[in-house]
Amino acid sequence: MNSESSAADRPDVLVVGGGIGGLSTAFALTRRGLRVRVLERAPEFGEVGAGLQIAPNCTRILAEYGLLDEAKRLGVVPESMVMRDALDSTELTRLDLRDLERRYGFPYMVIHRSDLHGIFLRACERAGVELLTDRTVTGYENVTHDDGTTGALVRLEDGGVQEAPLVVAADGLHSVARRQLVGDDVVSSSYVAYRAAVPIEKVRRTGRDGGGVAEKDVTLHVGPGCHFVQYALRGGEMFNQVAVFESPKALAGQEDWGTPDELDAAFEATCDTVRDGIPLMWRDRWWRMFDRDPIETWVHGRIVLLGDAAHPPLQYMAQGAIMAIEDGWVLSEHHARMADAAGEGGTPDWDGALAAYEAVRVEHCRRVQTTARSWGELWHLGGEDRVRRNEVLLARDTYDYSFTDWVYGPTALTPDEEPEMFTPIPVTSRD
Repeated sequence: MNSESSAADRPDVLVVGGGIGGLSTAFALTRRGLRVRVLERAPEFGEVGAGLQIAPNCTRILAEYGLLDEAKRLGVVPESMVMRDALDSTELTRLDLRDLERRYGFPYMVIHRSDLHGIFLRACERAGVELLTDRTVTGYENVTHDDGTTGALVRLEDGGVQEAPLVVAADGLHSVARRQLVGDDVVSSSYVAYRAAVPIEKVRRTGRDGGGVAEKDVTLHVGPGCHFVQYALRGGEMFNQVAVFESPKALAGQEDWGTPDELDAAFEATCDTVRDGIPLMWRDRWWRMFDRDPIETWVHGRIVLLGDAAHPPLQYMAQGAIMAIEDGWVLSEHHARMADAAGEGGTPDWDGALAAYEAVRVEHCRRVQTTARSWGELWHLGGEDRVRRNEVLLARDTYDYSFTDWVYGPTALTPDEEPEMFTPIPVTSRD
């Protein structure tokens, strides 16, 4: 075998994929004393896209990592999240995000995807993670050596082989590991997303009859077969917009679906604020929205699925990147517990750590995936169903957190507990 490194130089963990999930996991494991190598197929580390929303279940982890202040400098902490009807702009419901921070102890933030990726890349560099580019992984394999030790290897496109006691497949929605180990396919939602991040001056005279956009809020307009999201980025200097709609061409089985003509048609009946934003969308690229059906097995010997390779969601709960960050944190915490149990000079029980990781994460992520699908259906109702949905949302109390406690609350990490992701939330006063 053409191995890129000798046995003595092998890392403790190989992470395949240098996106947010891969880098955050590499950093989480390295800060627990492990030697980690990241294999990225692109010529350099980077992220494409625009804005991300990161809720308290993520900013809690950033704070533990010592990265929250940097994230705050690069992002925006909005005041409210407001849901409006996309046809007539009626406010349907809102979250007071300052009160949300008091409840959960950590802020709700928005940040450019490349900025969050850069935070983790710099953290990995400072921590001593080995970061390799131009490494395309084509296959995964568990191995057992003559001395009884186990591990896993990856085969590279150039013929090389790399091995470690653990391989983390953080290789995204179209994961090679997922295809090889599970064999299922992605699921098309028939929805497509257009994005744009533009200088704030471009939108200050648009929306609400020229009175400007809501710069201090995350605003979501929901409409029949479409929705539109707006919020500020980079300290308020940029403005992020996401336009999502169901593609008639996709429903008809055509291959060229999600094109700009469909974008314009999908939003032509919406309110002024939304229609004013549509001409600003990037039209040379769009993102077709896929997920996968939930699976119960993420651990295959010493190969473990993580992030979108394990649980790619639709975007409606804004938890995709967050779940990947949580995965790495939970995996590192369970390994640390096994290392403590082994004592100085002992060998941590990777199999026990992986079993605990899977027990803690699978059910929570399944719930996020299925809830995201349901939220998408709710947002996009039309006709009488839209009217009834609006009535329900209008009756909601701003400070009702019954639908957020399970996802934004603190995390249960101990493997001997029931596999619940979240423990009860202490209710705090708003006064």
